[in-house]
Amino acid sequence: MNTPSDIPFWQRPLDQLNDDEWERLCDGCGRCCLLKLEDEESGEVFYTRIACAQLDLDTCRCRAYVQRSQVEPECLTITRDNLPILDYLPTTCAYRLRSHGLPLPPWHPLISGSPQRMRDSGISACTYALPADAVSDPEEWEDHIIDMS
Repeated sequence: MNTPSDIPFWQRPLDQLNDDEWERLCDGCGRCCLLKLEDEESGEVFYTRIACAQLDLDTCRCRAYVQRSQVEPECLTITRDNLPILDYLPTTCAYRLRSHGLPLPPWHPLISGSPQRMRDSGISACTYALPADAVSDPEEWEDHIIDMS
């Protein structure tokens, strides 16, 4: 019989992860760092291909990760508490997958051993994102909506 220590942390329920394991679960795709639009009537959230100003498109990492919520007040910080209401997260998101008891995909860095496989699979937002300053007028954001399903 397997004990909890025999099971890789990413296969355990999310409420059993420590803070370091929670952080390591993120695949680093940067999709949650894409700017979003919300339909005021329906509440539906639409992703754009426009990256947050703090997303480094070369490394696909946040330039201000520790202070991200202070630097970017609209930053989507995924926590154990708010995960249940973030039903608009991409279907590939490790937090979303694990919250539904689903396994991580084969390209996930914890499974494949390398973030390059994720990039090669087209999952990384940094392979198609536009820098934040590329579209300065928010009225034009609708022109950059993408399908995240």
